[in-house]
Amino acid sequence: MSENADKSAAVMGRSPAFWGALMGVSYAALGGLAMAGAIEGTALLILMLVPMVIMVPLIKSANRRVDAGGNACFAKGEAQKRYLKRVAISTSIYMLAMAGLVFTENAEGIADTWRILAAIPPGLAIIGVFWAIGRLIVEEQDEFIRMLVVRQSLIATAITLSIASVWGFLEIADAVPHADAYWWAVLWFAGLGIGAVSNRMKYGAWGAV
Repeated sequence: MSENADKSAAVMGRSPAFWGALMGVSYAALGGLAMAGAIEGTALLILMLVPMVIMVPLIKSANRRVDAGGNACFAKGEAQKRYLKRVAISTSIYMLAMAGLVFTENAEGIADTWRILAAIPPGLAIIGVFWAIGRLIVEEQDEFIRMLVVRQSLIATAITLSIASVWGFLEIADAVPHADAYWWAVLWFAGLGIGAVSNRMKYGAWGAV
């Protein structure tokens, strides 16, 4: 990608790779603090919004790269644009849903039914991101880009299922603390980053996720 395209893709002087790395580091830090018991409950729910907020400049920067016709991460195309819009919508819903969940957790006198209902939307928003990636694979017309996305997803899935399997057996042996199930989705998203690096090393392109 040209220098001009790099500049046009930047948000606050930073590239999509920077914002993606920052989001990954944020998730890793939260995971470490949660496993260590340093943060939990409502505090953890609130802090989990931080990486999602970082998603905003990430998506803006990625959109600009699409418009600039970058070839290292995004190819200019309608499939990528639709993907980014879907992720932006799911992310926005997630942030609103998390706000509602935190409210119900802190409020007194709220029936359990309402707490359960408040706990469902954040998960549905995450499912929306999975759906967006699936639609990208279906709609992408460039076979090379599609291959990179599939490869990223397979790497992320292999990493997540492998760690989940080992962690589960270690839990049985009381060797590690319990991990809430939503952390496996977080780990899968981190695995997409590892898949992107693998794509870059093997094929010279990051992919489109």
